[in-house]
Amino acid sequence: MRASLIVALSWRDYCADARLSACAVLALVAVIGPLLVLFGLKFGLINSLTQRLERDPATREIIAMGGGRFSATYIAELARRPDVAFAIPRTRQIAATADLSSQAQPAAVNVEMLPTAQGDPLLGKAPVPTAMDQVLLSYTTAQKLAAHAGDWLDASFTRQVSGVVQAQRTRLQVLAVLPLGAFQRDAIFAPLTLLEAAEDYRDGRAVPTLGWTGEPVGLIEQRVYPAMRLYANTLEDVEPLRQYFVAAGLAVSTQAQTIAQVQSLSRNLSIVFWLIAGLGVAGAFAAICAGALAAVERKRRELSVLRLLGFSTGALLLFVVLQAVYSGAVAATMGVALYRLAELGLNSLFAQTPGEYASHLLPRHYSLAVLAILGASASAAALGGWRVARIEASEGIRDV
Repeated sequence: MRASLIVALSWRDYCADARLSACAVLALVAVIGPLLVLFGLKFGLINSLTQRLERDPATREIIAMGGGRFSATYIAELARRPDVAFAIPRTRQIAATADLSSQAQPAAVNVEMLPTAQGDPLLGKAPVPTAMDQVLLSYTTAQKLAAHAGDWLDASFTRQVSGVVQAQRTRLQVLAVLPLGAFQRDAIFAPLTLLEAAEDYRDGRAVPTLGWTGEPVGLIEQRVYPAMRLYANTLEDVEPLRQYFVAAGLAVSTQAQTIAQVQSLSRNLSIVFWLIAGLGVAGAFAAICAGALAAVERKRRELSVLRLLGFSTGALLLFVVLQAVYSGAVAATMGVALYRLAELGLNSLFAQTPGEYASHLLPRHYSLAVLAILGASASAAALGGWRVARIEASEGIRDV
């Protein structure tokens, strides 16, 4: 009963001092609003940059430099690592080309061939070619050939034997066309078996599966690949993988420097934010403490009467704290509303790509901000209102 009565009395007194209450609210809003905007800019900017890097598989690609010698078993072991998203062997680059033509474009277009399989980050939602006569086209290749999903293409592979140029042809079906952002060069994505067949043919060997003649294959030792396509699982996995390959004596090229720059920017902005936030919160904390002290002195007569009526020190302190919490709640509401307006304006001015934000906060950020404001207000008021313990009931006798 006493607690509910204190809540009611503190609210009525808070409303009665409307001007002073409004000043307390505005003082808090002056701190809360800029901090929310600053954190929204920090989170929105870094989150957008990070998502942009994560959406681009090339950022997570690790390219072996120079000629390597990788077995299929070694690359399969790499693919099973938790920090590797995708790994597949590549044949020699000079052998991984083809001349394509279509019914709509008879002129041959020379393209590079890239091996692909399930889990290839460049494919997105495109179907994965599994048969040797199934391929995916890059956007630029599809444009030059005027080809679409479902079309059949003529593929020509040439080689030179004893000074004589030879060629073999096969038909390839287009399963899908990749968007321009996935791969921006002329290329086809095909099963590894097609690239191995093209390499064998250009090495003078026969390819029985396609009916191409050449030297008998016979018993061949395990194939050795000069390169591979490998992608890290996350941005954080790029640098550890680079260090792993360097320790193994393999020079690799990565986007680790670009990733490190974004991570460094995030750390630096966090330092700036927490420095400004610390100064702002310290100022607001001091202001609330001073306000609580002033309120105790200003309402000393009323509080002494409450003491005379039997209210404990804890109840009187709750009276002071509740009024600070009211100010904090109203200020938090106004601060969030003002931030939302600022967020709309900033995003309309600076955000260029759909799904990216110049300023952005998640629901949990709003919840944490409100809880922090209320907690800081209550703590500061409790610290500043300690003087209610010195108020004696005798001080209120003359006012009864």
